[in-house]
Amino acid sequence: MFKNKILLITGGTGSFGNTVLSRFLKTDVKEIRIFSRDEKKQEEMRLAINNPKVKFYIGDVRERQSIEDATRGVDYIFHAAALKQVPSCEFYPMEAVRTNVLGTENVLNAAILNQVSKVIVLSTDKAVYPINAMGISKAMAEKLVVAKSRVRGERQTILCATRYGNVMASRGSVIPLFIDQLKRGQALTVTDPNMTRFLMSLEDSVDLVLYAFEHGEPGDIFVQKAPASTVADLATALKELMRVDVPVNIIGTRHGEKLYESLISREEMAHAIDLGRYYRIPADNRDLNYSKFFSSGEVAISNTEDYTSHNAERLDVSGVKRLLLNLKDIQGQFNA
Repeated sequence: MFKNKILLITGGTGSFGNTVLSRFLKTDVKEIRIFSRDEKKQEEMRLAINNPKVKFYIGDVRERQSIEDATRGVDYIFHAAALKQVPSCEFYPMEAVRTNVLGTENVLNAAILNQVSKVIVLSTDKAVYPINAMGISKAMAEKLVVAKSRVRGERQTILCATRYGNVMASRGSVIPLFIDQLKRGQALTVTDPNMTRFLMSLEDSVDLVLYAFEHGEPGDIFVQKAPASTVADLATALKELMRVDVPVNIIGTRHGEKLYESLISREEMAHAIDLGRYYRIPADNRDLNYSKFFSSGEVAISNTEDYTSHNAERLDVSGVKRLLLNLKDIQGQFNA
């Protein structure tokens, strides 16, 4: 489906972009454009890949002109550029707004202007019942996808989003931190042993984006069903796989952090469509006829639970170990 097509990946030097590249360079895609503001990471990727299909664009989604220039002639966009670290967004919330909200608007506007066929915006569980600046900004990015889908006009650019929780072994996630601490013989810093997180691989995240690309309708949000575990079981699994016994230092929940991840809200679950491996959350296409909002509601909302890492399939230590052993990026770290 990507034969002779041009794909643009914003934030393409990150973990997601690298995984997409490793898969797509085996296909007959015509060109992959990597758009990011980090010239050092681009140079490292260029030297590592050395493939004429991959083109590099220096720019920032905050700058409308730079993303418009990079989007010309593009068929599809995977929008992964974002500020993702909860603590930094808490300290600098307007920076999260500029990148995650205004930057997303720039990408969507550029796509519509340049008649891109489809855009997939990568979102996060933190956009559901957000309690931190990062989650609020990503929730607004999702709202932009739905709002722009209503007014996209005759050019028919299809805008969709994907939403997922903790991506195992991705840059800045807890697994690389735990592995580094184990290698150094340091105590593992655990926020709350009972904290739960979904466990999803980078390959899963690409699968979800491709599913959304193939099946998405304007304004859709797609969520992958995933198993979950407690942070305590994750730490124990890594200790056993690396055969390193160190103490666990419980440091407490950090500012802006949740006890569990929510991938679909109760309100969304009332009309979400179960597709087997995935959920599809269709866009709310009601207009500004406010009487509809006040005169009728949805009974199903009261009888529905949100989809969280607390009520999803829960893996024990053995199950977490089996999952970790299948992660290509970190298999070489284990002694089992």
